[in-house]
Amino acid sequence: MQGYGPVFAKVYNLLWNDFAERIAPQVHDLYAATQAGQAKQPVLDLCCGTGYLSRFFLELDFRVVGLDLSEYMIAYARENNLEYVVAGQADFIQGDAANFKLDEKFGLTVATYDSLNHLPDASALQSCFRCVFDVLLEGGHFIFDLNTHAGLQQWNGVMVRPGEQVYLINRGMYDEHTVKAWTKITGFVRDDGEDGLFERFDETVYNTVFKMDAVRGWLLEAGFQAVHYAIDGELNKPIENPETQKRVFFVAKK
Repeated sequence: MQGYGPVFAKVYNLLWNDFAERIAPQVHDLYAATQAGQAKQPVLDLCCGTGYLSRFFLELDFRVVGLDLSEYMIAYARENNLEYVVAGQADFIQGDAANFKLDEKFGLTVATYDSLNHLPDASALQSCFRCVFDVLLEGGHFIFDLNTHAGLQQWNGVMVRPGEQVYLINRGMYDEHTVKAWTKITGFVRDDGEDGLFERFDETVYNTVFKMDAVRGWLLEAGFQAVHYAIDGELNKPIENPETQKRVFFVAKK
């Protein structure tokens, strides 16, 4: 799985927290209606990034463990939730979503912002599902989203995002033959010094295209008893024909 460097993690912390902040209340509302959620069972924030989704649950008095492959993302997650880390309510751990073990059990595991698309192949995603199943309590839920074939096809193109603090150029490509999509991000971020200079970074973000019905099948093979597809804003409402969507949420119950 892909791990991000220090400058990209800094930019991510500055620019890309809106998805987590929008999705977190939806995930909470679904979880709060379950027996585990009502009992305030702990939450595992898989591929937690800089910890903004974690913070939403921490502020509601849930115990949260965040796991991410990037040591730099984990450093920001700890910093952004330092008071909860010090109090023992939160832990942030460097680890691989495709291969992890934890002593603790959780009522909810959540992985947002198409983070599981970053896994390299079907084998890695299936391994992730088995790891999640092992750390969930009976009746616990696993909620995550994936970019679909239809969504990743739109990665082709160039986008420029100017700004006073960060300037970005995104060049995206989708390869029908390898079933991969990637975006090369070239950026300039202002440093923290008094001189106001910019530091350049280059990061390539990869996504693997998975067939939605295959993903559902792998979840069932891992042991999950019920799985449905959903869309942003209606996580409780199952949908059909997920491949017609650009992004699909999976709601799986152990």
